Amino acid sequence: QVQLVESGGGLVQAGGSLRLSCQASGSIVSINYMGWYRQAPGKQRELVTSITSDGNTVYADSVKGRFTISRDNARNTVYLQMNSLKPEDTAVYYCNARAFNGAWGVYWGQGTQVTVSS
Repeated sequence: QVQLVESGGGLVQAGGSLRLSCQASGSIVSINYMGWYRQAPGKQRELVTSITSDGNTVYADSVKGRFTISRDNARNTVYLQMNSLKPEDTAVYYCNARAFNGAWGVYWGQGTQVTVSS
């Protein structure tokens, strides 16, 4: 089994910054995709950003220029640097990974709350 553990959420004022981390553990052979999703109250879960094992990234239009995803393949860890935060960024942020541990599977973290006050 593969476990994803997020950390780094919290409360911040608009314009501030937060850094989220997500570490994958378990009998992992390979991870070819890691990403961050978020879900605000009453809304569907949406992709924020993702990164492949060779560093290709995708960003939602709403976070381009403000958020940066990075990855430490040796530590099976993905980071999300969030700058210039806005109240509309308030959501539960979930880490997601596609990993191989005998078979390919998609895994989710438990989520971490990010609250941006105006």
